[in-house]
Amino acid sequence: MPVSSPASTQRTAKAALQIIAEVLGVPETDETESFYDFGGTSLQAMRICARLAKDLGLQASPEALFEADTLTDFTAELTPSPGSTTAPAAQPIPPAPPHRGAERSLHAAVTHQARLRPTALALMCGNERVNYATLDAASDTYAAELTDAGVHPGSVVPVLLPRSPRLVAVLLAVLKCGASYAALDPRWPAPRIHDVISRLRAPLTVAEEGVLHGWAPPAESLEQAAARRIAFPDVTVTPDDPAAVFFTSGTTGVPKGVLSPHRATTRLFPPDGVSFADFGPGRVVLQAAPVPWDAFSLELWGPLTSGGTCAIAPCDYLLPDALTDLVARAGVDTVWLTSSLFNLFVDEDDPDRPCFAGIRQVLTGGERISPAHASRFLARYPDTVLINGYGPVESCVFATTHQVTAADCARAEDIPIGVPVPGTAVHILDGDRPAAPGEPGEICLAGDGLALGYLGDAEATAASFVTLLLDGSPLRLYRTGDLGVLDADGSLSFRGRTDRQVKIAGHRVEPGEIETAARRVPGVCEAAVIPVPAPAGGYERLALFYTSKDRDDPSHPAVVRRALAARLPAPLVPRTVRRCASLPTTDNGKLDRRALPAWL
Repeated sequence: MPVSSPASTQRTAKAALQIIAEVLGVPETDETESFYDFGGTSLQAMRICARLAKDLGLQASPEALFEADTLTDFTAELTPSPGSTTAPAAQPIPPAPPHRGAERSLHAAVTHQARLRPTALALMCGNERVNYATLDAASDTYAAELTDAGVHPGSVVPVLLPRSPRLVAVLLAVLKCGASYAALDPRWPAPRIHDVISRLRAPLTVAEEGVLHGWAPPAESLEQAAARRIAFPDVTVTPDDPAAVFFTSGTTGVPKGVLSPHRATTRLFPPDGVSFADFGPGRVVLQAAPVPWDAFSLELWGPLTSGGTCAIAPCDYLLPDALTDLVARAGVDTVWLTSSLFNLFVDEDDPDRPCFAGIRQVLTGGERISPAHASRFLARYPDTVLINGYGPVESCVFATTHQVTAADCARAEDIPIGVPVPGTAVHILDGDRPAAPGEPGEICLAGDGLALGYLGDAEATAASFVTLLLDGSPLRLYRTGDLGVLDADGSLSFRGRTDRQVKIAGHRVEPGEIETAARRVPGVCEAAVIPVPAPAGGYERLALFYTSKDRDDPSHPAVVRRALAARLPAPLVPRTVRRCASLPTTDNGKLDRRALPAWL
């Protein structure tokens, strides 16, 4: 193994200090001072570690940065990331052509559209119409007020507001402060909301009422907020800075907070390049996804950074009739649906009142797409573009997409999940090495879409975000846990999971989180959760099997289910709950999960 020379080590330390200075926003760092001396935050520490891995191939942890007495001590302990031996080129799907989408911050891209087309329609919600100039001015007003209330660069601000134009203005305001937002669902159980907010350690929570240390935007229209525009000084925000925190199911029983930078979203919508779909002027994109999802970013920031219009759904549950009405009243022509919801719409489509009539683009994903439903859709709507997308939240919305054709639906294998979106590359690995051509392996993602890491969880970040030497160069990758294979035409196909994670109606579900919650219910001893397959593929619901600590315990499955509903979001609550005298075991005494489906 080669030994670094003193000169090489000195150059590496100098480059590391330069990265630290850039992240901290100072001209240069004093090597005798500590990270604390510069007022460094945990978010900045995470970003520094991500940059060290991405740019220099060095392994570091936020804890080490905080614990080092001086920055010199920190850089002296930096080591090459795992995988320091050079591997041959992994099976890559060639990345999309270079683009400028990732060079912008989200709010700067929206402000740019406001200057280009100030009177163009930005938002629609019921009878409310908001143009770009009004949205930009109102968000300036709210940004000044949030700053006065204590929001500063590097803060993470939980936002607990109903879907509305005011929510959009508040999110823009948070970003203009140099902070990032965590859009939370008011429908979540109160204990989960409280747990998430407490983990963020935010200066305040944006909410209408009933929240400690809360700030509520005034009860006014955005036109009124824009009319009292307050001059707000520009805050320096780079594309690498955090923009949003997305909470997703975690194996330990605690939801993971995925810290996503501006570039992860803006890369999807390049201003002078070709994206996977059209979100620009003339397009009306429906916003109906739950606000905590990264799909919310697709529906909202796609049109607003591209000059299109975002039509906000008036209800939390989109049904075929509602889509038909939105096409007629708001001119919606682009819609994103989970695969499960897409199947439902195709099944329930009324020939006398076709719900997809007038739609130009349908984007779907989150689960395996049903070839039978896609075939019926394409036969009924041959002029509508159907796009199958794939991507975990750690790579923000989509990593790959594929325009579905009738030929795809007749394949023996699943419909492909496609080729990379702008600013993204895909590698198929067997462990830390490339999988053989044509052989399945773990889908690993690289590029501008990658998250900075998991909020407050350096161990999980280090396990999932790794730096490997591929084709002679260090490359930061996200290990998805998904299995995939490259087809003969170079398109990616999905082949399952390496673990127990599943998707239910587009929601990522870790059964371990539900099992942990179930064991905390009084009277429950052991618990096992399995997904129940859907007729069209994928999974349609969850089933929980549990035992009681006392055989005479009167606890009823309905009581257990209610207890889980009080703590978990609806998609994580098992629809089937069964009490058992014991759970099945293998010959060596371990839980036999494969035997549980027969108990349904």
